[in-house]
Amino acid sequence: MSNKKSPVQLQPTIQLLIAGASVVSFGVAGCTPQPEKVQALSSTPLTQTQTATNSSRAGADVQALVKLGPRVAGTPVMDKASTYLIQEYRKAGYVTEVQTFSYPKFQDLGSNIIVGGTTIKGRALNGSQAGKITAPLVAVPNVGRIADFAVVDVKGAIALVERGEIRFLEKAQNAQKAGAIGLVIVNNQSGNFPGALGGETKIPVFALAGEQGTLSDRAQKQRLEVTLNVNTRQANVTGRNVIAHLKGVTQPSVLLGGHYDSVPDSPGANDNASGTAVVLDIARNLAGTPLARQTWFVAFDGEEDGLHGSRAFVSKAEPQFLQSLKAMLNFDMVGVNNNLLVGGTENLTTLAQAANPGVSTFGGRGGSDHAPFAAADVPVLFFYRGQEPNYHSPNDKQVDPKLLDETTQVGLDIVKRILISDRAPSK
Repeated sequence: MSNKKSPVQLQPTIQLLIAGASVVSFGVAGCTPQPEKVQALSSTPLTQTQTATNSSRAGADVQALVKLGPRVAGTPVMDKASTYLIQEYRKAGYVTEVQTFSYPKFQDLGSNIIVGGTTIKGRALNGSQAGKITAPLVAVPNVGRIADFAVVDVKGAIALVERGEIRFLEKAQNAQKAGAIGLVIVNNQSGNFPGALGGETKIPVFALAGEQGTLSDRAQKQRLEVTLNVNTRQANVTGRNVIAHLKGVTQPSVLLGGHYDSVPDSPGANDNASGTAVVLDIARNLAGTPLARQTWFVAFDGEEDGLHGSRAFVSKAEPQFLQSLKAMLNFDMVGVNNNLLVGGTENLTTLAQAANPGVSTFGGRGGSDHAPFAAADVPVLFFYRGQEPNYHSPNDKQVDPKLLDETTQVGLDIVKRILISDRAPSK
């Protein structure tokens, strides 16, 4: 973070609640194997042509975060993003803390494949072996099952398969067993994709955009000698959770959160500046009300690398802190698609539908920052609007401010119902 001021001491109670975490505290103003999101649902996508208006504070927050560029955990951009969130929470009257945590992260330092003197950029799959190899490129039919490799000879070659149907690791292991010394996976739609192997393989594994699918045709028609350069390393990354609450509130009844990091090359408007902005907007709406004294707000970092921010928060929290939570509400990808979906603890999904009958339910138990809380037996509610075409792509630049405001209102209604209830939802 660019702010070089000396850390301010936390109150002792807060230190106990998040014991063992590295935390930087800021003063009070005067007044958010690569995790997979839930699969696509039957929601209606909207054309992303809307822009933030002055009347939508959440929309303005999204655009402010998007302008920073891709918010990748451990990069200087995240210092700027956390600074923005700290400033906005302080303006609303909250104390802010930064909880830092570290984890090993797979990094692609620039991988490519050279075909006929032309260098084509792509991505190393998370967990891939590094390596630079020159060998024939052999197109394998279909998606890389064992039967697919049986009809071609890939010994000593770089195999090329299509994405889809089976796990990346299975494709890589099948290629290795068939004698391939490298694997290229071509996207089954336009654009490239991030991905994680989720296990060990001894060969470099490389992802290509769907537009490069013509390589398969060329490899079938002629012998293509290519050079595959998978340039990777493992490095330690420091993430930054931004925590906001009113001064002196050390034990909330409800915690609202959403991750503010994005994947490389994506400005992450919907995934997940949208959820980050909604949590911030709910905080603004609650400020000055008694309910704010029962609520914490957290922008988690490192979600895209494996829920690292929320895992760190839960692991550092004292058991009593978690046991006293009536609910953890998580907002992820809530700026595109008309239908607002909720998943999680049954009593909370029932309460959400009572608050707004237009809300639909789905089995959203994993894949985002509510999961570590659910594993710690905290009641959870996950807000989500389904997959959309710009997911994890450079085109994730815009959201519909009206949908953000709608999500804010639904979230507010649910928080009020939880906090005024006589008894906590069953776990």
